[in-house]
Amino acid sequence: MIVDLVRFVETERPHWTALEQFLKRLDESPGMPLPIEEAQRLHYLYQRSSSALGRVGAMASEPELRGYLEWLVSRAYAEIHESRGKKRFKLWQWLTVTLPQTFRRRFRAFAMSTLLTLGGALFGVLALAIDPDAKSVLMPFDHLHMTPKERVALEQKDRGKRLEGHKATFSAELMQNNTRVSIMAMGLGMSFGVGTVVLLFYNGVILGAVAFDYVTGGETVFLLGWLLPHGVIEIPAILIAGQAGLLIAHALIGWGSRKTRRERLREIGPDVVTLTGAAALFLVWAGIVEAFFSQYHEPVVPYGVKISFGLVELAALTFYLSSSGRKPVTAK
Repeated sequence: MIVDLVRFVETERPHWTALEQFLKRLDESPGMPLPIEEAQRLHYLYQRSSSALGRVGAMASEPELRGYLEWLVSRAYAEIHESRGKKRFKLWQWLTVTLPQTFRRRFRAFAMSTLLTLGGALFGVLALAIDPDAKSVLMPFDHLHMTPKERVALEQKDRGKRLEGHKATFSAELMQNNTRVSIMAMGLGMSFGVGTVVLLFYNGVILGAVAFDYVTGGETVFLLGWLLPHGVIEIPAILIAGQAGLLIAHALIGWGSRKTRRERLREIGPDVVTLTGAAALFLVWAGIVEAFFSQYHEPVVPYGVKISFGLVELAALTFYLSSSGRKPVTAK
């Protein structure tokens, strides 16, 4: 029984307010992992509010206070016991908040993925510069074995006709191939990162060798017009998949962590899924662009248009990954 209702409310209201703010924060960041201290705090506030509801519930003269506490306690119960069931996947929130925040939070792994690829690219450049005959070994596709000038002449003569009637099939094949590479880059993290490192380095070797071949062959503009429209999305997608693979490797190795391997893997699980999903999504777009746009060269599509399109894509992707999902700074 409450003898002094005013004092009771004054004493308990800060706890109710704290619980309400806690629940609001959880709603704004669904799926946010809670440290054990915060989870204990949430449970304490819930129990205290439940106790207050039990004491107020017997007072017929306070329907508004009782209704507020019933609402607050039911929300807390749903959060703690997950009686709301699985939280609905919100695509827009995942795209605009979860994905870019996850990318930035795990940026060190992305930087390492990028460095491995750049290291491979440098190796490819040096290998081809030292031994031009290594071209047939370094480049896995037959159409890259001809000289750059022969390739450019063939493409300009063909005008994209070889793709007429099966652009959709070609696009799907590109998506399938690139997604397979990305999944391998992520999945090989289970080899303690060895497979991921090798795959990223090898992709860099191919990229560096191709770039060196076309630049030294006097076809830099063609190279940029060919690769930029889809490459500025495709290459980051593979790097992000490598980022996920390196996260797995780090969790397995456990440098500087006292947590168990299971705890480390559980901790990175949501981020790995998010990064892998991001890579797959980016590769879908890259596959569409490569099949329906990148394969058309001058005189069908001017190189300037293709290069400009690629630069706009790169700027948009950079802005998205670096800025999306950040809370606006309010003036004090």
